[in-house]
Amino acid sequence: MAITTLAERGELSRAARSFLRTEAGSAVLLLGAAVLALLWTNLVGNYEEFWHTDLTLRLGATEFGLDLRHWVNDGLMVLFFLSVGLEISRETTLGELRGVRALIAPALGALGGLVVPAGLYLLLNAGGPGAAAWGVPISTDTAALLGVLALVGPRCPDQLRVFLLALAIVDDIGAVLAIALFYTDEVDVVALLLAVGLFACLLGLRFVQFWRTPVYVVIGVAMWLAVLRSGVHPSVVGVTLGLLVNAYAPRRRDIARVQLAGRSFLVDPTPGRAAAAQAAVTEAVSPNERLQRRIQPWSSYVIVPVFVLANAGVALTVETLQAAATSPVTWGIVIGLVVGKPIGVIIGTWVALRTGLGRVPDTLRWGQLIGGAGLSGIGFTVALFVTELALDDEALVADAKIGILAGSILAGVIGWLIFRLAGERGGQCAPSGLPMLPPRPWRPVE
Repeated sequence: MAITTLAERGELSRAARSFLRTEAGSAVLLLGAAVLALLWTNLVGNYEEFWHTDLTLRLGATEFGLDLRHWVNDGLMVLFFLSVGLEISRETTLGELRGVRALIAPALGALGGLVVPAGLYLLLNAGGPGAAAWGVPISTDTAALLGVLALVGPRCPDQLRVFLLALAIVDDIGAVLAIALFYTDEVDVVALLLAVGLFACLLGLRFVQFWRTPVYVVIGVAMWLAVLRSGVHPSVVGVTLGLLVNAYAPRRRDIARVQLAGRSFLVDPTPGRAAAAQAAVTEAVSPNERLQRRIQPWSSYVIVPVFVLANAGVALTVETLQAAATSPVTWGIVIGLVVGKPIGVIIGTWVALRTGLGRVPDTLRWGQLIGGAGLSGIGFTVALFVTELALDDEALVADAKIGILAGSILAGVIGWLIFRLAGERGGQCAPSGLPMLPPRPWRPVE
């Protein structure tokens, strides 16, 4: 009998459960930051002036400056994308994306959720001034999605959370590729080659298993400056660095070292032996997990809310709302998020199941999957991110932000209603007639 993966059995790894708790909790801060940005823009009135304040760093005759919004978007958000890269590396090595069949279904679902919204948007905007914003409705906001799933409660089983987590990760990969390939105007070849050279240095360090955080930080900052200079968006740096960080399960030799250090401490509980035992435990955990535990809370609870605060502000006046109501940009985003995203996810997943290329947990029902697909239309963080890259006209930016707010709210409400009314209905997505296998006992890696 074949052994199923964690994703196929619908079980969540410890790392995935931790990720879900962090992302779901940050949804509250994300929503609060969006509300604060709207109140700041519409009641106080100095929102744009504040975020366009220049902040320049000087070292002798050398200076480097950006406005506050670009420090957030081009600087802090690199750490957000670093967290994404770490999660991709870990899940493809140890977690829910390990194994081809476990990956195919969410991958094709995510692909459909990228292509269909972009296509619907271009149906309304091709050839128009807002055509470049086709990337706005393609991405799912993982934090907001998981926050709404928390409201759904037991109607959203762990099997669906596994699938949606995997889908969101593949979705992030597609969004980052779109930013790198389609939202770069001019490329400074010399700076880009320098960035590639620095990346080769990092590959060499990874090959020889050299893990010293200060060295990676120095090279990473230099790589960020080179990519920023090249014209390619530095979000690519974050994802690339995250993918380089090694992920592995605890190895037998590491566990043996922990046991030896622990016994030594029990015999002679001195501070030195305690430090040795602590170091042995730390080294048994992969660099990926250690770095993720440090960065993920900052990313979820600080960086993303600050990013939303810096970008979600839009004037909600009679004039802007009337303009948005007739704007193809606004309607393209709303339709892409509310209609295109769930249709693309459902079609992509159906193709994977119909062809037998992929599978989902046997107990997952179509009503639950459709509800999750509806919630995948909640696009916020990356949608705002792409808006700032794709559009220069302030009126079009306002139309796009109103479309993002309206589309995300509608997608959240519709997805929640689907769970309430039809979450337990529909047959199994992939009935096999085989009994579910019991969980495999954990064993360390040789």
